[in-house]
Amino acid sequence: DTMTDAELDKLRDGIRARDRRALARSITLLESTRSSHRDQAESLLTALLPDVGKSFRIGITGVPGVGKSTFIETLGLKAIEAGHRVAVLTVDPTSVVSGGSILGDKTRMEKLSSHANAFVRPSPSGGSPGGVARRTRESIYLCEAAGYDYVIVETVGVGQSELRVAQMTDFFLLLILPASGDELQGIKRGVMELADLILVNKADDDLQNAARRTVSSYTQAVRLMQPRVGGWQVPVLAVSALRDQGISETLDILAKFQTQYMESGLTEEYRAEQSRHWLRQEVSDGLIDLCQQDPVIAARLKTLENDVKAGRVVATVAARQLVSEIAQRRGNTQS
Repeated sequence: DTMTDAELDKLRDGIRARDRRALARSITLLESTRSSHRDQAESLLTALLPDVGKSFRIGITGVPGVGKSTFIETLGLKAIEAGHRVAVLTVDPTSVVSGGSILGDKTRMEKLSSHANAFVRPSPSGGSPGGVARRTRESIYLCEAAGYDYVIVETVGVGQSELRVAQMTDFFLLLILPASGDELQGIKRGVMELADLILVNKADDDLQNAARRTVSSYTQAVRLMQPRVGGWQVPVLAVSALRDQGISETLDILAKFQTQYMESGLTEEYRAEQSRHWLRQEVSDGLIDLCQQDPVIAARLKTLENDVKAGRVVATVAARQLVSEIAQRRGNTQS
């Protein structure tokens, strides 16, 4: 089932020619766990490297039920009207049983999916930590090589995934619901600190007052925080994706951020830092994979994990023990 070199070249040319089928097939290749596929995916990425990096990468998160799909679809269609080409990569929680995506992908973002200047791709999270597909960054690269200048990465608001998505995007947008009281609704401060823009969605009829209150309480909260990007005042805005209210303003904010930070070269440094972080992440993921493949080390890792969970051993101590055992095993096999 491995591709020939000619087929691989065809994929590469297809991506450069902005063919959506070639892009979809290439992402499937990236997501494969077979080592022959992995080698091919890597040679494809290497060939396309000169074509990447020219997009605005936007991360979007929010609690389930906040209306992310409707919002992304409305925003995407508006951006296309303004002359952009939009790719959406959604990171879905993987269903444990089938390993496929739980969310009914076909029903999401139908209008956007069928638009010639859009590409929508749900990806199973592949059981990677934090639910973010390990291959999402590579998929961003392929979308950029295929000429999409807005790449939206949607995460499903669970724990670590926001941090990972914030680390692979240029701009991070948090969607929240209008709160009935003044409480900041169960949104971890850490997630708020990542946001470059906070939108109160579903600010429809009966919720308009609640939305106004929510906007003012979040505006106050944001003032007390250090913005993620120096000198950027994080806007808080009420929108309604259903009514198409506040969506044009959102696009204006994105454009303003792009002019202020991306055209001035500030994001270059930021992306260089992200790439370094990505390298380290991949190295550590790769080392964990290696540990799992060595039966002795895998068993030891399991024991240490249980000890750490049960509070018998401090995580740093356990990690150091494991690392020194790995070093000893290497010494023994080499001598």
